[in-house]
Amino acid sequence: MSRPSTTTDGRIILDAAGLARKVEGLSKAIAKEFSSRQDEVALIGIQTRGVTLAHRVAEQLKREWKREIPVGTLDITLYRDDVHAIADQPEVKETVIPFDIEHRTLILVDDVLFTGRTVRSAMNALIDYGRPSCIRLAVLIDRGHRELPVGPDYVGISLATKPNDVVDVNFSEIDKEDSVRMHRKK
Repeated sequence: MSRPSTTTDGRIILDAAGLARKVEGLSKAIAKEFSSRQDEVALIGIQTRGVTLAHRVAEQLKREWKREIPVGTLDITLYRDDVHAIADQPEVKETVIPFDIEHRTLILVDDVLFTGRTVRSAMNALIDYGRPSCIRLAVLIDRGHRELPVGPDYVGISLATKPNDVVDVNFSEIDKEDSVRMHRKK
């Protein structure tokens, strides 16, 4: 599903400084768990904003660990259980995983965790590329309302939302500002 870039309506949940603190918190939690196994860790960002978040986390980990952290990009469009409901011709984005995922620790990264269906689709897609030793989930926003038994390992912030609320994560690389906003679906 696409949305217009730069969503400036709604209540601000995180401004740029708050978003940066949450990214730093995610990175520190990952660094703490895997400090003795740094060379096994790679990040996989789910298109679109999960990719930006993964790159930001990787930069924080690089500063902490003094080494490059591999980052991949995953498109889950064709793995969605509602692919035919979202569009006659769904927009398929790029998947680029420039490293072997076999026996690797993967941190799956997304901006918002809602029903759990995106994460299920992402795990199905990843398994087509190989068998990682483990997959962890890092999300900036956990808004609840799960439909599948999926839970994050690392969370920037948990929000109490209603099912018809919309949570928009904006990154300057895509949306010209860093923010998290929440509004009611129109």
